[in-house]
Amino acid sequence: MKSLFTLFLAFSLPLFARPENSIVRVNSTIQNFSASQPWEKTPSRSRRGLGTLLPGNQVLTTAALAADATYIELQSSDRTSTITAKVSMIDYDANLALLSPAHDPGFLSELTPASLAAPPKPGEQLTLFQFENNGTPLATTGTIRSMELLSTFVTGRYFLCYTVKASMQTSGNSFTLPAFVNDRLTGILTSYNSKDQICDLISVDIISAFLKDASDGDYEGFPSLGVGTTTTEDPHFRNWLKLPEDQGGLYITRILPGGSADRAGLKKGDVILNLSGHDLDRRGYFQHPQYGTLFWPHLVKGAPIMGEVIPLQILRKGQQKTLEVTLGKSPSPLVPTHRFDQAPPFLIKGGLVFQELSKPYLEAFGKEWTTRAPLNLLDVLSSPEDYEEERRRVVVLTRVIATEATIGYDSLSSQIITAVNGEAIAGLPELAAVLDKTPASGIHIIETDKAPYQIFLDEYLSDQVDADFLKRGLPLLKRLYKVE
Repeated sequence: MKSLFTLFLAFSLPLFARPENSIVRVNSTIQNFSASQPWEKTPSRSRRGLGTLLPGNQVLTTAALAADATYIELQSSDRTSTITAKVSMIDYDANLALLSPAHDPGFLSELTPASLAAPPKPGEQLTLFQFENNGTPLATTGTIRSMELLSTFVTGRYFLCYTVKASMQTSGNSFTLPAFVNDRLTGILTSYNSKDQICDLISVDIISAFLKDASDGDYEGFPSLGVGTTTTEDPHFRNWLKLPEDQGGLYITRILPGGSADRAGLKKGDVILNLSGHDLDRRGYFQHPQYGTLFWPHLVKGAPIMGEVIPLQILRKGQQKTLEVTLGKSPSPLVPTHRFDQAPPFLIKGGLVFQELSKPYLEAFGKEWTTRAPLNLLDVLSSPEDYEEERRRVVVLTRVIATEATIGYDSLSSQIITAVNGEAIAGLPELAAVLDKTPASGIHIIETDKAPYQIFLDEYLSDQVDADFLKRGLPLLKRLYKVE
């Protein structure tokens, strides 16, 4: 049987087909978990956008429209027909999702599936589509100004995008708009700057790779090199590295344990000179034959697939070497960047609330979280290598509920847990296991990274408090995930 992707590539639009006959409205209800009270959810809110029908009754849209959704519906352009939908595949990093009807395809059977356009070049025009509230299509023509690697949903995840100059009209769609060239899908709009009239669109290259990977139902995702890098622009730094004047390169500041680079033998202090046959300049850019100047991650997350072997030319202690890297998934980070569609883990013991540090938790400190969040927690985010030893995750005492067991500790928060009863804590499951064992003294000694440095928790009192919490309606005292 041919895969969905094979059918998709072979599919040809009939002569009468128009892009608006392939576009549907997508309405979703989103509900996140509270950062401070992870056993509760925040109020629900709505999101609206558009999706593009593909062969097999699959609707392509953005992950931003589907992440943390409790309900999703597909609606005809004139709003007369609606069907419920489910997420069949999603990639938060690339900001792409495939939706499918939850039951009967309904009005989708009356529409014409779209096909992909060939990758465009800078300077080419494309057409962005919207719908008025009454279903009238709005078409806006824009010109591709450049190709850039942008982060459109998850911060720090960069993929090939188009920056398009276009004057968008106001309509009933909030975001996520399809773009077409010659009646074929060429991108998805993710943001619009009305002042400068600049749109950011996910490229057809990334869309194509996503669909190809998802076609067999076993989605692996985009590969990762697993390194931290810095530029080699400083002349004194270049002299120290013994880099020739006409040589570019990226200095490796960190190797993620278990990542592709780690398995290939790359080391901190190496300089990447050439990746997959492309020389890198001092800032990490290379010359793409079609798109011009691009940032180096596209050579890992754009063209190759998971499991592909790519060559790297490096400089190590003044000597050039060539290594082969088998590309794989990004290793699980010490501080997760997101928790979409996953309830956050937590543990309550006697009124002490423990959570695993994550970027969403830090972002809950507000728009200026990079300066407002606790300094000790921000340090973990900026220098995770300093905290990785004996840890999978960083466990934090995030708040203290005033109880008989927590007298004197009411004001504590943002304490990093280092050990409990003399045992190092690698994550929440390990913390739960230690606290489940009654110490000989009947008192748990919890060690932290800042004053008072030790917290004494009476086992008997804490058990009484926990039982009282459940009687008073707290739904659960812990949510833990199996250690992989």
